[in-house]
Amino acid sequence: MELLLNLDTNLLLTLNSLNSPFWDNFFWIITSITVWIPLYVIIIYSIIKEHGIRAIWTIIAIVLVITLCDQIASSFFKPFFERLRPSREPSLEGLIHLVNEYRGGKFGFISSHAANSFGLAIFTSMLFKKRSYIIFIFFWATLNSYSRIYLGVHYPGDIIAGAMLGLFLGVLVYWLYNKFINRLLTVIAIPKQEYETKTIIFSGIFTIVIILLTSQTLI
Repeated sequence: MELLLNLDTNLLLTLNSLNSPFWDNFFWIITSITVWIPLYVIIIYSIIKEHGIRAIWTIIAIVLVITLCDQIASSFFKPFFERLRPSREPSLEGLIHLVNEYRGGKFGFISSHAANSFGLAIFTSMLFKKRSYIIFIFFWATLNSYSRIYLGVHYPGDIIAGAMLGLFLGVLVYWLYNKFINRLLTVIAIPKQEYETKTIIFSGIFTIVIILLTSQTLI
């Protein structure tokens, strides 16, 4: 365990040291929840467009995934393990690169950001079943999660464990959701869904490009 913790710390210091004013601005914006609201809205719109009234069950399932990820990570793992965030670890004071003096909460294991991002990614990937979307959404989840290492508020181990939790809960909820929908299909004739994911991908890439341009202008 001590060896793993040392490796985790060394990897953090290596990744966190790869910084610059440009990337400070970029990851500071990337890690924000509000900047991704348009992406979330378009995902929901795509579901509503294809599902109609049945969309309520799909949206409830997505909300359930994120709620479980967030609450299990924040209300169980963090108070149970009580592992200080690197930004609050006295032995790392002065060694961690912080952005805008942001330190986050007291404990960091496991990352709620990573759990939420990967939970959403795996659930919607299994729902949409389109290769281009799967590549994009997992890139987005990885980028969003890495921002927490860059900002010095999570160890890589926090991110990996959070991602694993998110993947597990996303698959579990999708399995339950799929069983429910299959039963619904036996009662109501619902045509096979063909999701419009190009708009979702375009929205996400467009947001990242805007963040890149904004990060450059803020230097």
